[in-house]
Amino acid sequence: MMSLNTEPTPWWRNAVVYQVYVRSFADGNGDGIGDIAGLRSRLDYLNDLGVDAIWINPWYKSPLADGGYDVSDYRQIEPRYGSIEEAQALISEANELGIRVIVDMVPNHTSEEHKWFQEAKDSPIGHPSRSRYHIRPGQGKDGSEPPTDWSSIFGGPAWSRLPDGEWYLHIFAPEQPDLNWEHPEVLEEFESVLRFWLDLDVDGFRIDVAHGMIKDPEFPDIGDQDHDLLSSSRMADHPFWDRDGIHEIVRAWRKVLDEYGEDRMMVAEAWVPRDRLPLYLRPDEYHQSFNFDLLAAPWDAGTFADVIANASAAAASVGSSPTWVLSNHDIMREATRYGLSDDADWRTWPVTGPVNKLNAELGVQRARAAALILLGLPGSSYIYQGEELGLPEVWDLPAEVLDDPVWERSNGEQKGRDGCRVPLPWTADGPSYGFGAGSAWLPQPDEWAKLAASVQAVDDGSMLNLFRETIKLRKQWATADETITVGLVDRSGRLTYARGSGLVCVANMGTKPVKLPEHKRVLIQSETDAVMAGRLVPNCAVWLDVS
Repeated sequence: MMSLNTEPTPWWRNAVVYQVYVRSFADGNGDGIGDIAGLRSRLDYLNDLGVDAIWINPWYKSPLADGGYDVSDYRQIEPRYGSIEEAQALISEANELGIRVIVDMVPNHTSEEHKWFQEAKDSPIGHPSRSRYHIRPGQGKDGSEPPTDWSSIFGGPAWSRLPDGEWYLHIFAPEQPDLNWEHPEVLEEFESVLRFWLDLDVDGFRIDVAHGMIKDPEFPDIGDQDHDLLSSSRMADHPFWDRDGIHEIVRAWRKVLDEYGEDRMMVAEAWVPRDRLPLYLRPDEYHQSFNFDLLAAPWDAGTFADVIANASAAAASVGSSPTWVLSNHDIMREATRYGLSDDADWRTWPVTGPVNKLNAELGVQRARAAALILLGLPGSSYIYQGEELGLPEVWDLPAEVLDDPVWERSNGEQKGRDGCRVPLPWTADGPSYGFGAGSAWLPQPDEWAKLAASVQAVDDGSMLNLFRETIKLRKQWATADETITVGLVDRSGRLTYARGSGLVCVANMGTKPVKLPEHKRVLIQSETDAVMAGRLVPNCAVWLDVS
């Protein structure tokens, strides 16, 4: 068991953070696109849910070639979402409710419409403006081959050619040229951007692709080694992932945040191997980093137990706390993911099928149990919008409505991430189920009417009320300290962990009922009939009071 911590802790160490994908949260002006006005109108809902903070996906000025992760101006709000004045009002109103605001920062790349790239593109070969990006001559006699064999995360080559014949690097879409972080102006600019938003009273930053930014100056070929953002490549000395030079950048950012007080924070999106993650969490670097191992874990008690124990110990070893997540805007929703058969790859299944690999009812049941597992853990828990409604992946969106660049860049082999970005249902009726006054930018399934927030709010057994009650209990039972003891997993498939407060979480990830340990009372259960004759039925979880 880890030592009991009785000192006051910063808010971010044990917060419940709600991720807002602005475009799909709520539409305040009726144009079919979510916006700041819509978010402001739903702050009471978030307050009732009990969250401590919201993380807002990029809301900066952008052509939205990649859902806002292609930023053309880091100091302006995308006009389709609102204005700086509205952003300031949102921050103020959220803070009045006790909700802190974390904003996304995208440092690996800009939009091709950013003034720096426009200048570089329009300047002659060798012009200093080009050195802010990775712009290089090609290979071959006429330079018609890309400088390296690197592949884009979204499919296809990671290089595109400019009209003058040189090539620019984009680890993501061609509309997202990678910045050269060896250039002093790049570091100075982002320190200035951080200060801009800190001066507007944001409480923290989620740093996109935190393991990117630095590239090998020799630009070596990579062969058939892994390029994938989501698979934590273990290639030694990878030319564009997890390079040591990243940490000097992060230390500079941390100094900026520390000037604004202990309550400001940074959380890293770092897809790196388990043994490398603590490097990002040293006292002068990130406050926290997402642990994606739980998200990537199969529905297996032993795997979950290993992830929980290892992540908790690793974070504690560097004075941080774990940051847990089961879902986000890049991942198939867990209500569907947990319903797929073990041999199905969730990335390709919406294209390759077959449909009978999905047990939708089982997926929802497991998602309910997973919510209890997640929210009882020490550290921070991040909830992706709609997760609290048990929304499934809209995996059958027709090709003509798909917006994610993954669809085209993968030549139709992957549908991409639109299925988890479909706008939320707020009411059981209306052209977009209360999302806005008209239709939504992505079509919502008819069955979402019964999953609407207004419907679930008055249903005691709904997923929404399960989240509300669990978050309330979490504040009483799971945030006073960071102690955790993970029990041994046997062949029954029972996952058990205990918190210092006397809370014990038990999840049955096996196929037969399992006996519960001695306890005073059941605090909450994932299903109304989860416990029968002192046994926990499969695919369910409970919190027990054993104090």
